[in-house]
Amino acid sequence: MARPMESQSARSIPADDSTRAVVAAFLGWTLDAFDYFLVVMCLTAIAKDFNTQLAYVALSLTITMAFRPVGAFIFGLLADRYGRRLPLMIDLIFYSVVEVLTGLAPNLTTFLVLRALFGIGMGGEWGVGASLAMEKVPPRWRGVLSGVLQEGYAVGNLLASFCYFFIFPRVGWRPLFFIGGIPALLAIYIRFGIRESEVWERTRHHDWAQLGRGIVRHWPLFIYLVLLMAMMNFSSHGTQDLYPTFLEKSHHFTPQRRAMLNAFSMFGAITGGIAFGLLSDRIGRRRSMIMALLLAACIVPMWAFAQTPSLLWAGGFLIQFMVQGAWGIIPAHISELSPDSVRGFLPGFAYQCGVLIAGVAPTVQTLLAERHGLGYAPVMAGTAWIVLILAAVVTAAGNERRGQQFGQ
Repeated sequence: MARPMESQSARSIPADDSTRAVVAAFLGWTLDAFDYFLVVMCLTAIAKDFNTQLAYVALSLTITMAFRPVGAFIFGLLADRYGRRLPLMIDLIFYSVVEVLTGLAPNLTTFLVLRALFGIGMGGEWGVGASLAMEKVPPRWRGVLSGVLQEGYAVGNLLASFCYFFIFPRVGWRPLFFIGGIPALLAIYIRFGIRESEVWERTRHHDWAQLGRGIVRHWPLFIYLVLLMAMMNFSSHGTQDLYPTFLEKSHHFTPQRRAMLNAFSMFGAITGGIAFGLLSDRIGRRRSMIMALLLAACIVPMWAFAQTPSLLWAGGFLIQFMVQGAWGIIPAHISELSPDSVRGFLPGFAYQCGVLIAGVAPTVQTLLAERHGLGYAPVMAGTAWIVLILAAVVTAAGNERRGQQFGQ
């Protein structure tokens, strides 16, 4: 595929405003993931505190993912109508408050309601933050910076592991969520440090009716993106969400050792996301994604059935290197596929609808492993292998617009 001509400014490494936009989107996604994975790490402790079954607390993960499309719908529409910055700031403050309140939840019902509200905030952040960042960076660097942005998710997981390792044994799970007030400070950074997207200013809709027609016009693309994101989310959540529980149940790891191995796997995710993002700038988005997904499928047996500590650690690192390697390309890939005038809404909403479909993964895996006695290793291996292959097939069936010039 011939790449479009780039301006002189696009040939240089992004700086100043574009760099600040990537930093803001990265930190927002990092803190989103941090809170989400605090629940993943603390599942058994929360269940014990509320005197309930583990599967009911795992349901909170499904509820969070189920409400993410609501946030993407609301904040995505606002981003295409009123700009990227204001909806992003409102979203950051909203989910910061919800995170703090999560640590104060008196019972399971309140906890589940707060996780639903957090899902709204989490769903709103990705689409708006990604559109702001991807519209500002030069096309030449879009793939590698996409990897940096997306791996905020892995960094959030890594931070959750560190907090679980160092803080949880001393104070329990509740104070961990009080750290969730930090994103409110990020809103101040966006307010005073980042300009509005020039692409949005040139292509904005001037009324709601025009925006609605623009969205409806691209429904075939929306259907494809939902299917792609469903498979990608199954791949991610199917290999991450119950991994600490798998280490506890199948290998009898202590909380500290679980946190260490989970953190090590996230280093694999971060390096994989950036490496494959850079590769996608060279050989294309789809080709790089398919390569990463198929390599991940090959690693599944070692990841799930390792019998020695060295293989267990290697499997955890490599599976996330490949899975999140494919994910690192997603912000650039689906932003390039989406038209300028609906980029705030379409990628984020499609992403979160895919999350909604894949949200059953942790609950189904828990039920199969515990109630039906299949065990965590075969359940996680079987589901991971299937969804990784399907994700590669769906990726191959789509198009790509690598290096697309936005706003022209």
